[in-house]
Amino acid sequence: MSTALGLHRVREPRGVLPQAALRLDTDPRPAPDEVRVDVTCLNLDAASFRQLREAHGGNGDAVRAAVCALVRDRGKMHNPVTGSGGMLIGTVAEVGPESPLGLRPGDRVATLVSLTLTPLEITDGLRDWDGRGERVPARGHAILFGRSVVAVLPDDLPDELSLSVLDVCGAPALTGRLVASYARDGAAPSVLVLGASGKSGSLSLAAARRAGAGRVVGVVPDAAEEAALTAAGLADEVVRADARDAVALHALLEGRGGPADVTVVCTDVAGCEHAAILATRDGGTVAFFSMATSFSTAALGAEGLGRDVTMLIGNGYQPGHSDLALGLVREEPGVRALFDRVPGTAARTTANRTPAGAGAVGNGAVR
Repeated sequence: MSTALGLHRVREPRGVLPQAALRLDTDPRPAPDEVRVDVTCLNLDAASFRQLREAHGGNGDAVRAAVCALVRDRGKMHNPVTGSGGMLIGTVAEVGPESPLGLRPGDRVATLVSLTLTPLEITDGLRDWDGRGERVPARGHAILFGRSVVAVLPDDLPDELSLSVLDVCGAPALTGRLVASYARDGAAPSVLVLGASGKSGSLSLAAARRAGAGRVVGVVPDAAEEAALTAAGLADEVVRADARDAVALHALLEGRGGPADVTVVCTDVAGCEHAAILATRDGGTVAFFSMATSFSTAALGAEGLGRDVTMLIGNGYQPGHSDLALGLVREEPGVRALFDRVPGTAARTTANRTPAGAGAVGNGAVR
């Protein structure tokens, strides 16, 4: 069990799991149940990239240097401010004889576990990345444990698109599960998504509708996102509002059907906890899919607002989550249209799989 969980890779402090470790061992020689992956691209999570960009005043060279330093010092991509990292794609280079993951050398894969717990070594200094987008062309290696979750990349979608989808595939899976739990009781719950035009937001809207939601509302921050989400047709109503302004958002919703049964938070900015709670009816559920969330603020805020809501930490893993999310992109034109707004995801084909280096994907859940 210790090797399956990666405990033997923890260098400091001993006794904690890899995600909580300060440093990991990046030795490229896999243990019997490990897999070594040759890295081709990292995808930094939205909250981490935003924090790094703002901390360095948008200077791409400084952001690149900061990421290189984090990976070098920690043996993983783990932003200590946001507590998050992202995910990667690459090619399986070596498979330990006892690995349970079912991978073979040459498989092209995307990791569905966070970079915060994945041993990672970068060998090219990220020289092909301008530091201005979430997707990071990279060379190096990563180690997957026996309990890691990984997906073989599909042949019918561009790599950049698959990476963007798989990065947030836990959000639509949990959203669908929540909505389905109401539907089993004969209800058609109302669903509100904050950050609705981004990666996880658009997928969550589509998943909610498929699972039997009644009224579906998307909240976006500006006119451009409002127009894009309206054109996508994923929501019954699109509300333009600052998700950090709890009172203003509550007032807007009061005139448009009132609080939701289920609220899904897919923003990449801090300070949306109170708005999400106030936008949810008593007895409803809030799912937080952003590490920009302060969970102490959420807990104390619900108490202070006198709101009886169930609050969930968005889990990046649900059984079948990757197939569900990829299926939504294939089958829902509105979802695909929103993803195709991102530079690099639409222009490339399955015959041209060199990772793109620029273009953030808007709001999204994180790893």
